[in-house]
This record gives sequence, structure tokens and C-alpha cells, in this order.
Amino acid sequence: MFKPLRVAIAAACLMVSATLGIAQEPIVIKFSHVVAPESPKGRAAEFFRGRVAARLGSRVRVEVYPNSTLYKDRDEMEALQLGAVQMLAPSLAKFGPLGLREFEVFDLPYLFDDYRAVHRVTGGPIGERLLDKLEDKGIVGLAYWDNGFKDFSANRPLRKPEDFRGLKMRIQSSAVIDAQMRALGTRPEVMNFSDVRDALRTGMVDGTENPPSNFYTQGMHEVQKYLLRSNHGYLGYAVIVNKRFWDDLPGPIRRELQLAIGEATEFANAIAERDNARALEAVHRSGKTQIIVPTNAERAALKRALVDVHKSQASRVGADLIQAIYRETGFDPARK
Repeated sequence: MFKPLRVAIAAACLMVSATLGIAQEPIVIKFSHVVAPESPKGRAAEFFRGRVAARLGSRVRVEVYPNSTLYKDRDEMEALQLGAVQMLAPSLAKFGPLGLREFEVFDLPYLFDDYRAVHRVTGGPIGERLLDKLEDKGIVGLAYWDNGFKDFSANRPLRKPEDFRGLKMRIQSSAVIDAQMRALGTRPEVMNFSDVRDALRTGMVDGTENPPSNFYTQGMHEVQKYLLRSNHGYLGYAVIVNKRFWDDLPGPIRRELQLAIGEATEFANAIAERDNARALEAVHRSGKTQIIVPTNAERAALKRALVDVHKSQASRVGADLIQAIYRETGFDPARK
């Protein structure tokens, strides 16, 4: 990390420690994220802020910083661990670089058929066990929030696996997503989310993957000619807090914050599917991106090309974990 960022983080940590040490009011929770305020995560973060204000009044103030205004993808997790921010909602792919490779199981292509299948995992023992693993990293996992199912975009039409060959595709820092892209013959490029639109505009990368809400709210439809409705993978978030900050909160305040998170989680997961549908319609109305809906045969071919990534990544995310998710959701890898 660059020295100025470390200095800023150290200063912020001193401020937080001083605040907690002398019990000043209000307690400030800085909630940083990298997407637009009007995206599902952005709206859920604002909803959480409002619920905290309603429940705790002036005792706690939540400050929401969207669109990477505080930290970019590569910096935000370290900022949380050091206490420069108190709350994040990073995509589940972000935990792999921390050594928690199990979270990359959510990046496996075609693992979930729908939100119901996702929630059987995130809302059950599997999801709870994964969040428990965060504590050794100085992080408390509070909830999972949906975004949606990802689509591929590029400046040439994508329908069949061979259409992807040779493209340079932006990805998150996930070995599983890297393997997914390589299975299609593309060249994956890890890049901060805030840099993606300009990279697409200038041709630094040829395409990427996103749920429609992120694709539209970041203006990617203005710089990508084609969007394939592949629905090939789930993008979700874990709402997390700095463990030291969380443990030092007075018990009654912590309980109210947990209730507010529960309300925000219900809100986030209720709006995700609807917001993605609206974003897709907005992309269509713009006339700037052609939306390609694959035929059943084309979708099956894409799935056949990608499902073998489950096997190749089993040693990374855990074969037992993959099998547990198969049992929970009824997924059959042989049914391609």
C-alpha cells in the first residue's frame, strides 16, 4: 500500500481509538463501498443508515461513502482491519486474498439456479460457518446481501464459448473467476471496480462481467456494445465490521445495530432482483448496448464449457464445501 494511505489509516485509527476511549458521542460508523448509491448495495447501505438513525438517534451516526470515495477494492479490506473504516460490504470474492479461499465458492459458474438456492446457503449453516471464519482476521461477519446474477459484456457479440476467445476481460481478484475466464479462452485482468468503465472505454480491456445493476449504474452500457444475458454466476456481498470496534461497543447499541442490519438485509434482498430488472430495461431503452438473449442450446453450451471449473477449483475452495452446497441446493453437475 502507498505510504500516504498508510498515514491516513494510522491517523483514522487514532481518531477511532480516542473516540471509543473517552466515550464521546456520537459513535461514528464509516461505511465504505465501491458501487453507486442507486445500486442495490448502495440503497441498502442508505437504508441501514436510516434504520440506525431511527433506532439510536444521535448516539450513533452512520456515514456512507459510495463509489470508492474513501477506498478502492484493493485498499478497503486493509482499511477495515486497521480501523480506518468500521463497516464494509465487499463482494464475496474479496476474501480469497485474505487467505479465506472458501468464500470463492460463490464465484463458481452456474452453481446457483436462482436466489432461492443462494439463500439456502447464505441463510443456513453453511453461510454461518463461513462468516465465523472471518473472526481470525479481525473481522465480524454480520449478513449476506444479494446483488444479482452476472452477465458477460464485450464490444463484439457473445453467444457461444468460442466467441470469447482472445478477449481481455476484467475480473475481481478471485482465482475461481480467473479459471472461469480461462475456460472460455479469455485473458483475465484484475482491476479495481472504479477503474473498469475507463478501461472499457479506452480498450485497455475488451469486456467484463456484472449484474445489470452494476453495468448500468456505472455507465458501462455507454462503452460496451453487447451484453449477453448469461446469468452465469452469483454476485453477493458480506456485511462486515472491524472486530475490535464491534466488541468495544456497548451491548445495547450493538444489539440495536444487529436489528438494523437484519432490517437492511431484508430490504437488500427484496430489492436486488427488481433493481436488476429495472437496470436491464434502462440499458435497453438507452439503445447503446444490444442485449443478447441466448437460446436454450447456446446457454447449455456455455454451461458445459464452465461447469468443469467446479472440479478444477475444488482443491482451492474445498471439495467438501462444494458437495455440501450441491446437497443443499439440489445442484447436479452432471446435468449440463
